[in-house]
Amino acid sequence: MDEKDISIEVHIEEDQSSTHVHAVLDLRGDHFEATGRAKRNPTDTPMPVIGEELAIARALHELQHAVMQAAHDKIEAYLAAE
Repeated sequence: MDEKDISIEVHIEEDQSSTHVHAVLDLRGDHFEATGRAKRNPTDTPMPVIGEELAIARALHELQHAVMQAAHDKIEAYLAAE
């Protein structure tokens, strides 16, 4: 059985009302980047952890779509070459 560790780099920037996340994944020569954002309603109590969680989840969701599309493209290329 082969085992591999793959890391996703997540960078978080936030201010009083918004959180921005940039996620990066390098996987066997493929490079994927995604962003996620969260904005606090001015009437809500500041709770930075919620903004971080939402922005991270959104970035990872976008990253998931990019990786899935890359896999799909590779499958199509393989089948077309047969």
